[in-house]
Amino acid sequence: MNTRSLSPALLLVASLLCAPGKAPADPQLTSWLTTDSDQYARLYPSTAAETARTPSTTWSRGQGTQSSPTYAGISKVVSSTSWVYIRATGLAGHLMGPWFLNAARTMNFPNFPANNAKLYRLPRSPAIPANKTLTGLGATGIMVNGVSLFDSRDAFSYVSASSSDATPVNGLTGDGVWNRDGWHNEGVTFDPALAHQAGSNYHYHAQPIALRWQLGDHVDYNAVTNRYTESTTPLAKHSPIVGWAADGLPIYGPYGYASPMDAASGIRRMVSGFVLRNGTYGIGAINLNTSGRTTLPAWASRVQTVTFKNGPTVSATYAPGHYIEDFDYLGDLTKTAPSTKYQLGTDFDLNEQNVRFCVTPEYPAGTWAYFTTLNADGSPAYPYTTGRQYYGSPTGGNVTTIAETTTTQFNGGPNFTIGDTSINLNRSNGNVTLNWSAIEGGTYLVESSTDLTTWPDLTPAVTATADTASFVETGIASTTPRRFYRISRTALATFDANGFDYTTGGTGGTGSTAVAPGGSAARGTTVTITITLPTNPPAPPVGVLPSSITLAGITGASLSRPSAATARATFIIPSGASAGAQTIVVTFGAPAPTYTMAGTFTFN
Repeated sequence: MNTRSLSPALLLVASLLCAPGKAPADPQLTSWLTTDSDQYARLYPSTAAETARTPSTTWSRGQGTQSSPTYAGISKVVSSTSWVYIRATGLAGHLMGPWFLNAARTMNFPNFPANNAKLYRLPRSPAIPANKTLTGLGATGIMVNGVSLFDSRDAFSYVSASSSDATPVNGLTGDGVWNRDGWHNEGVTFDPALAHQAGSNYHYHAQPIALRWQLGDHVDYNAVTNRYTESTTPLAKHSPIVGWAADGLPIYGPYGYASPMDAASGIRRMVSGFVLRNGTYGIGAINLNTSGRTTLPAWASRVQTVTFKNGPTVSATYAPGHYIEDFDYLGDLTKTAPSTKYQLGTDFDLNEQNVRFCVTPEYPAGTWAYFTTLNADGSPAYPYTTGRQYYGSPTGGNVTTIAETTTTQFNGGPNFTIGDTSINLNRSNGNVTLNWSAIEGGTYLVESSTDLTTWPDLTPAVTATADTASFVETGIASTTPRRFYRISRTALATFDANGFDYTTGGTGGTGSTAVAPGGSAARGTTVTITITLPTNPPAPPVGVLPSSITLAGITGASLSRPSAATARATFIIPSGASAGAQTIVVTFGAPAPTYTMAGTFTFN
C-alpha cells in the first residue's frame, strides 16, 4: 500500500469489528473523552444564534479570538512511568455559549473563549500527605474533555476597608477572609454547559452538566432549547470520571455506590459534607442571618492564614452562600439529639476535601475520589468539585514541554485517522455506498480495485461533513463481481494549530501531497507526488511499476502506479536543498522507457 496521503490509506474489504470491552488497566490513560477531537470547536455567539441553531467555528470578543477553526477537546495523550500528559485546546466538544452578565440575557459577557494550547500533566501515583495544600486561583485540574477545572471561588473576596467586594485590594484577592463563591456570584454568566471563561480560558466551577450528558451520566438534553437537566429516570449506574484534580485523583459525577466499598449496594447521589450556616445543624450552630459574619466556620479557621476581619451583614446583596465561608462542614458540628457529632459515611458522604475512599467501576479495589456535588433538586451544591484543599499532593498542572520519553496513548485532532467504516450495497440499483469517520476540514481520495494491483482514483474527491464522509459508486455492483476500496486523506483545511503536536504528515508522518507537473513543496518536509507521465513514448502497462523515481536527485520511496498514465513516489526533501524548479526522472526496467521531466516540480 502506498503512502500517498496525509493519513494512512484504509483498505475496505469487510466490516470492521471491535473487540469486546475490558476493564481499563489504567483510568488515567483511558478515561479521556476523545470522540470530539476530529471536530471543530463551536459556540453560540448570541441568543439569536442559539435559537436558530447556527453555531460558529470562528469568533472574536474581548480576549477570546478564534480567527481560524480549531479542533475541540483533547488531541493527544502520552504517558511516562511518572506522568500523564494531555494536549488540548481547552475548548469543549459540546456546544459552548452564549454568555451574559445578567439573568435577562441583555448584557453580553465581555470575552469569548479561545484555543489555550494546553499541555497539562498528572502524577501517575498520587501521594496523600498528612498536611493538605490549598487550591489556588486558575486551573485546579482538567476535565476529561480537556476543559479547565477551577475551584469554588471566583477570585474576589470582601474588602473590609471599603465595605465591598466589588473594589478589591491586592489585585483580585481582597482581604482573602470572605471569599466569593463562584456558583453563587457568577452562575448567571455560565452557559448552558455551566461554564464560562476567565480571559479566554473556558472552565467549569461547578458540575459539568453538558460533559456529563456526553458521558451518559443521568442527564437529559433538550436539543430544541439547548438546555441540560438532571434526569428524573431511576438511577441505573455509577457516574463516570468527569475529570482529574491536579493531585492525580479522579473526579466523578454525583452518583456513587451507596456503601463505599460495596459495588452491589445500589447507586445514589453523594451527599456533600457542607451546609449553609443557617442555625439548623445542631448545638450552637451559627445563623448568619442573626449573628452576622463575625466568625469563620471551623474548617476555614483551619486553612486560612490571613488576619481575620468581619464580613458584611446578611442582605439581599450579601445573601447566605455569597461566600464560601458561609458554609459549615458537618464533621465539625454536633447534633441536637442525640448529642453526637455528625458522622462521615452516615450523615454525609464526602469529607472536608470533598473525597471519600471507595470502590468504583474503574477502581474495583478502591481509590480516593472526588465527586461533583448536587442538591436534591439537581442544583450545584458546595464545594462542587474539590474542597478548599486538595486531598493529595497537587504536583500536576500546566507545563510547557515534555522533557522525557513517553508512550503515546491517543493521537487525534489533526492527526485523526480514518475509522468506523462501512460498505453498503444496494442490490436494486447496484450502487455501493462507503461511509467513514473523518476529520472535519479533511479532503479524501477514494480508490478502487478488482485485483489489489491497480488502483484507479474515483472522482470527485470527498470533503468531510463535520466528522463523517461518504462516497457512492453508482451501478458498479451489476457489472463487477468483486470490488476493493481504499480511502486516504489528501488535504486538510487551514486551522489554528497552536498547541497541537502536528506535522502536515499527520499520524505516520507521510507528509503533504502534490502533483507534477506543476506542483511544489517546502524544503525540510516529506511529500508524496502523483506524476502524470508524458504521452510519448506510451507508458508501459499499469501493472508495471517504476524501477526508480528521482526528484532533484532524491530517490523516491513507496513507488506505485495509480493508473496507466501516472506514477507515484514519496520524497524526503532536505532542508538544505536548493530552491526552485526541479527535475523528475521516472525509470522503468528495460526495455520500458525512462521519462525525464525538467522543471516540473518546485522546491519552496
